[in-house]
Amino acid sequence: MCCFSQQVKRVSDTSIFCRMGSKGNQVVIYSMMLEANEDLAMILPIPVTDDRDESSVQFVDLSNYEKFFPMLDRAFPADNFGPFGATDSKKPKAMLSLKVETVGSFDASFVPTRDDFDRLDERFRISSEIWDELPAYRDHGFVVFKLKAGNAHVHPMAFAFPAKDRNSLVFPTIHIHDGEIHEEAEFDHTLYCQADSSEVKMDWQESVAPLGRYINAPAAKGAVRGDEHVYKKQMVGAYPNEDVAVAAI
Repeated sequence: MCCFSQQVKRVSDTSIFCRMGSKGNQVVIYSMMLEANEDLAMILPIPVTDDRDESSVQFVDLSNYEKFFPMLDRAFPADNFGPFGATDSKKPKAMLSLKVETVGSFDASFVPTRDDFDRLDERFRISSEIWDELPAYRDHGFVVFKLKAGNAHVHPMAFAFPAKDRNSLVFPTIHIHDGEIHEEAEFDHTLYCQADSSEVKMDWQESVAPLGRYINAPAAKGAVRGDEHVYKKQMVGAYPNEDVAVAAI
């Protein structure tokens, strides 16, 4: 990721954690370094179930756990680091403003369908012409975080959504930084997951102990499993501009 509603100067040091819950809700925790000249929105397409509305996504406030990812990284030996190759009922629906939640330092909304982007301030949308170039996201929902201009490390943004395929973890890594779609994108991403699949266990670096030894699971408000190991993969350099998906089980 990221998909932004306005052009950004720089995005780096992106960290994404994913886990599939027992009831089929995928958890995503996302953080990055962002430099932008104006207020904008980060938009995360998510493969959500067909039966959804604007309340389908549960946002989690981790503003008091800014060190979540540095703490998580303690689970991995330093010498193994390196690249691994979220009213007026008489108005028509399209005219109703979307529900907005305050999540730590951000305002967040869930956009259930592409058509619902019309219910957002124009500054916080990506044009329909851009989405037309990405037919794979036609049936997705979209989590929107409104961010302030400036140069700052963004505290962890966390949410859970009812996954369309509970057997797959999807990391929202497609990039739209300049209003255009490019076949390749420059990644500066560290991906983490808790999964029980042979794919993850074979290709990702495993923590030396269960996550609860390094992360205060209650402080993470249920977003992680303290009794399970965590796996890590770094992606630095040019990669196909698409989401990363791995088997969850």
